[in-house]
Amino acid sequence: MPEPHAIRISPKQLVALLCAAQVLVQIGAFFWPALLPRMIPLWGLTNSEAGWITAAFYAAYIVGVPVLVTLTDRVDPKRIYLSGVAMTVAGHLLFGLFAEGFWSALAARALTGIGWAGTYMTGLKLLADRVDGKLMSRATAGHAASIGISGALSFACADLIANVSGWRAAFFIASASAGLAWLLIAVAVPRRVGVAAPAAQDGALFDFRPVLRNRSAMAYAIVYGIHTLEMSALRGWGVAYLAFVATSTGAATAALSPAAALTLLGVLGTVTSFLGNEAAIALGRRRLICLALIASAICASFLGLFGPLSYILAALLLVIYGPIVWLDSSSLTAGAAGTAEPSRRGATLAVHSMLGYIGGFIGPLAVGWTLDLGGGMSRATWAAAFILIAVLSIAALAAFWLMRPRELAGDRDL
Repeated sequence: MPEPHAIRISPKQLVALLCAAQVLVQIGAFFWPALLPRMIPLWGLTNSEAGWITAAFYAAYIVGVPVLVTLTDRVDPKRIYLSGVAMTVAGHLLFGLFAEGFWSALAARALTGIGWAGTYMTGLKLLADRVDGKLMSRATAGHAASIGISGALSFACADLIANVSGWRAAFFIASASAGLAWLLIAVAVPRRVGVAAPAAQDGALFDFRPVLRNRSAMAYAIVYGIHTLEMSALRGWGVAYLAFVATSTGAATAALSPAAALTLLGVLGTVTSFLGNEAAIALGRRRLICLALIASAICASFLGLFGPLSYILAALLLVIYGPIVWLDSSSLTAGAAGTAEPSRRGATLAVHSMLGYIGGFIGPLAVGWTLDLGGGMSRATWAAAFILIAVLSIAALAAFWLMRPRELAGDRDL
């Protein structure tokens, strides 16, 4: 029976609606790293402490996602999604009201991370339950693109709002934006039709062993972990890196400020992510992912070795590096979802996302630790941080090649 008074929307309209909501939810996710250069001296933070506040978002996500996304195999994803958005609203609001140093900021960012655990992959699961296979690959790309758009806008919006009204106002606006997303989904998206999805016949809901035995899905998930590590390192430290290069070289940043560079990186990355999905369909998903990992390692090495010599060069390399990292974003998630057992798709996406955000948690911390272990920000410590990321990309390439995951239907074989 259809939901009383429910708005009837087509699968394509559902995709567009959810993508718009994801932009509104995620717009404030990177306000903290965007404001990092001013918050470190304001609160007297070390680089490691700043990295912990950034990483707290990912740590909370890691804890929450196995439960929240797996529950969507039994519970309507809309209910989980709305709960996650509500926690995002609360996290940003509490940050704006009460954050005044390391511990208060850490707690508020952690709550926002749990909120994101209830919205990111649960949104994708909501689509997977209602969209057919032909549309799902492009829906995944559109979903990833919406996250990229919000991430790109996050840096520019944080910088603009903080300059005009102060940093606390930025988090209040982020909270209000997420609240608008809650209303949009609550009103416009109907409940899942019929009874809950059938449980898998060979185990309990939270038995992840069948997922871990799925070689193809795990191959995509392992690479997704390194992919998210790179992405979070760039988002978490990109502004601070460019600010360091500008200061150390005495370069003017009026033409392209660090925040503007990260915004441009995010916009180009979003476009590349969508185009990367189309390229994967035409060229082969495995081939595209391998090429992206090789290019990432090269670009990270160049950024660490040569970027600190010139602000223009550093900004250019960063803007090139970002789209390379984003290139296989939708391909990795589509690969995991497409090779999952249908009755365990939620659990598979939970494991995939958890491994990804373990990488996201490690990325900002690894950079912060590397900088502090080397005595602070310098050309040598930034080089060490980016070369470490390059080595991890090569390790992910080796693992992916050895595991040889399946292609999705419609992809060209290697």
